[in-house]
Formats: sequence, C-alpha cells, structure tokens
Amino acid sequence: MRTPFIAGNWKMNTTVTEAEQLVSEMIEKLDEIEGVEKVICPPFVSLIAVNMMLRGSSIKLGAQNMYFETAGAYTGEISPLMLSELCEFVILGHSERRRYFGETDEIVNRKVKAALANRLKPILCVGEGLADNEAGKTKEVVHTQVMAGLQGVQPSHDLVVAYEPVWAIGTGKAASGKQAADTIGFIRDILAELWNRTIAQDVRILYGGSVTSANIAEFVSHPEIDGALVGGASLKAKEFVSIVKQTAEIKEKRSSQ
Repeated sequence: MRTPFIAGNWKMNTTVTEAEQLVSEMIEKLDEIEGVEKVICPPFVSLIAVNMMLRGSSIKLGAQNMYFETAGAYTGEISPLMLSELCEFVILGHSERRRYFGETDEIVNRKVKAALANRLKPILCVGEGLADNEAGKTKEVVHTQVMAGLQGVQPSHDLVVAYEPVWAIGTGKAASGKQAADTIGFIRDILAELWNRTIAQDVRILYGGSVTSANIAEFVSHPEIDGALVGGASLKAKEFVSIVKQTAEIKEKRSSQ
C-alpha cells in the first residue's frame, strides 16, 4: 500500500514566533501518529526555525515554492539548492501561484525538474477552475496540467501530486469524496500513460481544497485518495492533528481488511 500523506500548507501566514508556537502545540501529538507521512510547509522565513524544532521527530518539512535556477541575479527568489539543506518537500504549481503570479505549465515543469535534480520531492498541484468545472472540462484541464507539468520528467517515486480544484480552495466548498476520487483515479491513468502503470500505482495523489477534520474521512476513505494538502485547517493545531489521526485510523483499518 502507498503510505498516506498529509501536508499542511500555511501559505502567507504566521511570523517566525507564531510558527514556532504553532509547531510546539502540535509536534508531540503528531509525532505519536504512525502510518502517515506528515509534512509542514511554513513560509520561507520560518524554515530554519521549524527545521530545528522538527529534528528527531517523524514530521517532515516542506517549502511552498521555489525558483528553477540554482543561483543567479534573481532578486527575491529562493533556489532549490537553498531549500535542499532545510527541507525535503516543495509545493509547486499551486493555483495561487498560477493565478496571482502568472506561473505557466512550462514554468511549473522547469521547477519540477529543478526540484528533483536537487534532491527535493515536489508536490505538484493541478486542478480546474469553476468555469471549467461547470463546463465539464475538469479532465481536459487536469490532463493538460499533468502532462505539461511532467513533460520530460523521468519516472520518480519521489513525486507527489495534489488535485486541488480551484473553486474549492479557501472557499469552504469542498469537492465530494466521489468527485475527488474519480479525478484522482483519472490522474493515476495519466501517469500510467506518461510513464507506466507500476509507477502510477506507487505515486501518492492527494486531495486539497477546504479540507477539515469534519470532512477528511470522506476523502481518505476512498482507496484512490492517499491523503490531503491542507490549507487553513493546518493553522489550527488540534484541527491538523485530528486530520492526521483520522487518516491514520482509516487507512490502517483498510489495510487490515
């Protein structure tokens, strides 16, 4: 079975002091939960502080973005080489990066390649907007984003994919478990088309978009859904711990059946 995966994307929230406080509120309880890969993705400014706090624990660290060059005159950017000393994962292609900062599939593809070349594990985000969803173009959009985002990328077990329908991110309007599972199953078919069925079965694919402790069970109870990329709920210690704990319990129950 694929190891369940829960990542918390803090986005542009928390000062360094607040990040340290949030980690201190959840680290012990998260560390006790087995059977789930747990990842925290704070803002860049808190990576060093959180890295120090997580050492010796089972909790992994991730960044929220990076540039595709390793060094150079790119004022304000963070390179994969800088991140590789601090964290294991990096979120790439999030819809907010695409929408607000003009990231294209080509840019995302270059970032994925740069991450893998520098020992970082990419969490590649894909997902359709509301208009595309209502027009029945979900599969068309997702197929384009996955194929373009992974163009020229060698098969890798380090890749994680997150299906995040844009209309569900931060809106409180999550997709249904069945909707998410159907699309994630389709993404797995795309990976099989791009690489092969064996690799596709090994890659973990998450759901993201208004995930909470109240609805996580609806998603992870589906065998196709390997976990979640959690936004706002990851900023609440008890909420995030509950999401991870429920995931562990549900996946453990399924594996024992």
